Amino acid sequence: MAKMKAILVPVDGSDTSDRAVRHACDLLDAGLAAELHLLNVQPNLGGAISTFVSKDQIDTHHREEGQKGLATAVEITKKAGVAAKVHIGVGRQGEVVDDFVAKLGAGLVVIGTRGHTGLAGVLLGSVAQDVIAHVKVPVTLVK
Repeated sequence: MAKMKAILVPVDGSDTSDRAVRHACDLLDAGLAAELHLLNVQPNLGGAISTFVSKDQIDTHHREEGQKGLATAVEITKKAGVAAKVHIGVGRQGEVVDDFVAKLGAGLVVIGTRGHTGLAGVLLGSVAQDVIAHVKVPVTLVK
């Protein structure tokens, strides 16, 4: 398998997200990619909220919450000795991940999934399903 430029791991600080980061670190250690990028996607707080809260306050909120979502992933990569670049995006998860895949030239997305199946998966929706629907590169799901 040819070495790809980058692996992108969307993270949220959950246990499954952390497992995805560990798996991506293993892939880098195996020489399958040159770079590791961690991405936390924050929901857009536009609309009515922006009427009462300044853009600077919203940007600060996104940055602070994004850093919280990235914290355990950054810790994992440091312990693994893997240099990772961190990013915070705002918007719908699948669309933001797709934008970052294109911008970074990522050849693979590694994402944790909670593994909801059946009716629970349909009703709850899934960030992983949204990502799969939008990106045009392979996606590895980690349970």
